[in-house]
Amino acid sequence: QVQLVESGGAMVQAGGSLRLSCAASGRSIVTSAMGWFRQAPGKEREFVATINWRGGNTNYVDSVKGRFTISRDNAKNTVYLQMNSLKADDTAVYYCALRRGSSGSDSLSDYTYWGRGTQVTVSS
Repeated sequence: QVQLVESGGAMVQAGGSLRLSCAASGRSIVTSAMGWFRQAPGKEREFVATINWRGGNTNYVDSVKGRFTISRDNAKNTVYLQMNSLKADDTAVYYCALRRGSSGSDSLSDYTYWGRGTQVTVSS
């Protein structure tokens, strides 16, 4: 049974930073691409960032490019999302997801396992 547990969400002021973590258990993530998604109130879940199995290839939604960084530590079975220069529009529940394939993807349907999410609230 694969479990993904997100942590690090909090309430911060605009311009602040947070680092989200996603710890996996029940399966090694070493051969899997990982992704971060978010869902704001009243909106659909959307892609934020993805990283391939080695960590050498990343992709981001345009709205977070230059502000967010996805990374992974396969030895710790953990993926991170460093979020800087946060804006009120970044307010959402952030979800971690694991893909069985090794290449990153921005499509929700490509991911098999999902965490329960962590709340990020940015006050302006």
